[in-house]
Amino acid sequence: MAKQVVTRTYRARICNYSQVRNDLDSLGFAASKLWNVGRWTAQRVWDACGQIPDANALMAYLKTHERYTDLHSQSSQRVLQELAEAFTSWYGKRKNGNENANPPGYRKHNNDHPRSTITFKAAGFKHDAKNNRVRLSKGKNLKESWSDFVLCEYDIICPVGRTVENVQQVRAVYEHGEWRLHFVCRVEIDDTEPPGDGTAGIDLGICNLATVSYGNEAVLYPGGTLKEDEYYFAKKRAETDDSASREAKRLDRKRTDRRTHFLHTLSKDIVSECVDRGVGTIVVGDLSGIREDENGDARNWGCHGNLDLHGWAFDRFTTLLDYKAEVAGIEVVEKSERGTSKTCSVCGRSDDRQRVERGLYVCGCGFVGNADCNGAENIRRKVLPNLATDGGRDRDNGWLAQPAVRLFDRSEGRFAPREQVTDREP
Repeated sequence: MAKQVVTRTYRARICNYSQVRNDLDSLGFAASKLWNVGRWTAQRVWDACGQIPDANALMAYLKTHERYTDLHSQSSQRVLQELAEAFTSWYGKRKNGNENANPPGYRKHNNDHPRSTITFKAAGFKHDAKNNRVRLSKGKNLKESWSDFVLCEYDIICPVGRTVENVQQVRAVYEHGEWRLHFVCRVEIDDTEPPGDGTAGIDLGICNLATVSYGNEAVLYPGGTLKEDEYYFAKKRAETDDSASREAKRLDRKRTDRRTHFLHTLSKDIVSECVDRGVGTIVVGDLSGIREDENGDARNWGCHGNLDLHGWAFDRFTTLLDYKAEVAGIEVVEKSERGTSKTCSVCGRSDDRQRVERGLYVCGCGFVGNADCNGAENIRRKVLPNLATDGGRDRDNGWLAQPAVRLFDRSEGRFAPREQVTDREP
C-alpha cells in the first residue's frame, strides 16, 4: 500500500525530571527574558518611527545581546519569531474591528518570569531513539563548560508503544506544573483509500458551531456547550483578585483543555459520520474574510457578536478536522463562504431578505428550511458539477428543514443524538 508523509506532534514525560528541572527552568526563564527584551526593543522602534520591526529585524538587532546568547541561537530566533507573530495577530484583530485586542505584553509579574516554551530545531538537539533520550543544547551564557547540555530521558504519553523517529523539532513546554517534551515528527502513514465518493459540506457558525450537509441529510452541532464554558471561565477569572495569580492560571488552563477536548471530539465525530456515509470529500467554509464586508472594511456584528466572533476557534477546528480526515482517506477542501448564507440552495436566488431570522430561510420559490443547513448545502455544491436550476427544484429538500442534532454529552465527553443527551449542566 502507498505511503504518505505527515507531521505529528507527540507529548512525552521526562523520566529523570529531578535531574533536569533546574536546567529547564533556567532555559524557560531565559526565553521569557529574551521575549521582554524584544518587546522593549519593538516599543522603542514604534515610538521612534511608528513601525513594528519584524522578526528578521529583531534577530539582527539583538544578535549580540547577552540575553540572546542565553539560549541556543535557533531557540532564540524562535522566541523572537513568536513575538513578531503575536504583534501581527494583534494588528490583524485591530484591523478587523476588535477594539479590545491588546498588543503582546511583557512576560513578567513583579520580579517573577514565567517559564516560556523553548523550541529546539535541528542544530539544537540530538535524539537517541533507541534509548529514548534527547540532548538539548544550552546557550553559551548558561553553560558551565563547552560540552554542557541537558540530557532528558523520556516516555511517550500517547499512543502506547509509539517510537519517536524523524524528529524535526523538540519543544520543552511547562504545562500543569511540570516540564513536558513535545516531539514534532515526520511520520509515514498508509495512504488510505477513501471510504466512498460522497461529498459533505460544513457551514461554520457561532450558535451552531458546525452544520454538515450530506446531500440527503443534515446534522447540526450546536456550540452552546463551548459558549457556556467561555462565559463561565471568563466570569470566574474576573472574580480573582489577581489576573496573574495561581487560580487565574488554573482557570485558563482548564478553559483551554475543555475547548481542545470539545474541538477534538467534534472533528472526530464528523469524520466518523462521514466514513459511515461513504464520504470521500469534505468541503469546509473558508472564513478568512468573515470579519470584513464586501468593501474590505471591518464588519460590526454588535457587542456580543464581536466578542463571540473574535473568540471563534474555526482555524483550530479546521486543522484538527484536516488531519483526522487525512488518516481516514478523506480529502478536506476549503471554499469561500461568501454568499452561501444568502443564496437559495434550491433555485439559486440570492437576496438578503430571504434569511428572515437567524435559523430560518424562506425563498420566493417556496423553499423553507434551516438557514445553516441551506448554507452547508451551498458549500457542498461548490465542488460538485453545476446542477441545473430546474433539477434542483425536483429534489426532495425536506431534510433541509428538519436536520438531525447532535449535542455534546458532558457526562461522557462525546457527541450523541439529542434524545440521548439529557443532562447538560456544566
